[in-house]
Amino acid sequence: MGNLLYVIAVILIIAWAIGFIGYNIGGIIHILLVIAIIAVILRVIQGRKLFD
Repeated sequence: MGNLLYVIAVILIIAWAIGFIGYNIGGIIHILLVIAIIAVILRVIQGRKLFD
């Protein structure tokens, strides 16, 4: 389950970067970034390594 959260976080960060650089679709992409950051923070708080 932890790996899944990390993969989702990475995908959301990449999607945010693409949206920030190339496409302007409004606030949705920034919400995705916030969700990705929260997933990474939860993983760190739980004491797991970011890279397994």
